[in-house]
Amino acid sequence: MMSVIVPEDIGRAADGRAADGRAAGGQRSARRPPSARAMMSHWTGWGQWLALITMTVDHITRYLLPDSWDAGWASSSIGRIAFPLFSAMVAWHGLFNTRSPLRYAKRILIIGLVAQLPYMTMPRDGFQLNICFTLAAGLAAGILLRDLVFRNQVFRNQVFRDLSINDGAFQPFSSHHRPLDQSRISSTPKGLAIASLVMLGVAWWVLGDWVEYGHQGLVMIPLYMLAFAGVAGSDADRFTGLAAAASALPVLLNAGLMNSSEMAKGFTVATTLTLVLLAAGAWRWVPRVIYAMPRRLWLAWYPGHFAVIALLLHWPS
Repeated sequence: MMSVIVPEDIGRAADGRAADGRAAGGQRSARRPPSARAMMSHWTGWGQWLALITMTVDHITRYLLPDSWDAGWASSSIGRIAFPLFSAMVAWHGLFNTRSPLRYAKRILIIGLVAQLPYMTMPRDGFQLNICFTLAAGLAAGILLRDLVFRNQVFRNQVFRDLSINDGAFQPFSSHHRPLDQSRISSTPKGLAIASLVMLGVAWWVLGDWVEYGHQGLVMIPLYMLAFAGVAGSDADRFTGLAAAASALPVLLNAGLMNSSEMAKGFTVATTLTLVLLAAGAWRWVPRVIYAMPRRLWLAWYPGHFAVIALLLHWPS
């Protein structure tokens, strides 16, 4: 798993605080309530801590603990929380919280390049690219698929347009402002769109044999983006509610296919379902994280913890 970079757009909103700039007359402005975008993303602050902890438990169990300890259950349970959580955070930020998703994908890729050398020293059969490559490729594919159908600005911003905060009361989305309901279709020529989809399919088929979590891991972020866009703006209308539920089914089915043991499948699907429910409105009950993840720790943990594990594995005894 990886330490996903939090996009710059959410950095100012996520802390839920207004700047203490001076108002007219020399008085300091009063604190404004956190924006709807910041409150919808509060869960990612908790997700960062949970993702790093569960990833580290997985890797310590898999690479450092002797087989005689019989601790494989930890990797098949706690360790299966990390990947769907990292994928969900990347999909959420790429869909809603960054001006440049492709630049975001490049940053994830840089972390992967730094981490690849210590990652290659881990005991495994054959060559494999680490999870950062899976996440970066998944995000790039999700953005490409999005842009083949929807104009970028409409798709990214419309979810938040009708969500306002009035004395702490949330206004519901209007039925004509959900991302998947937009009528302004991209002007991409049909032939170019088909060619892009074919090339994307070929890339998915080839790259899936080289990255961690394989073909199913590569589609996790695009399917999360589909689910988040579908459920984030759903209302009480029966038809739109069914459409939102249908948009979440592919990512849940894919999560159930990702692991071999029943325990691992159960934890992966349960994590994925929880994240979809958060996007559907459960974020309203998630408070701001008590202690925000330090940025340097967040960026350095993935390559750093692999370097430490490599030293412990290969240090002369």
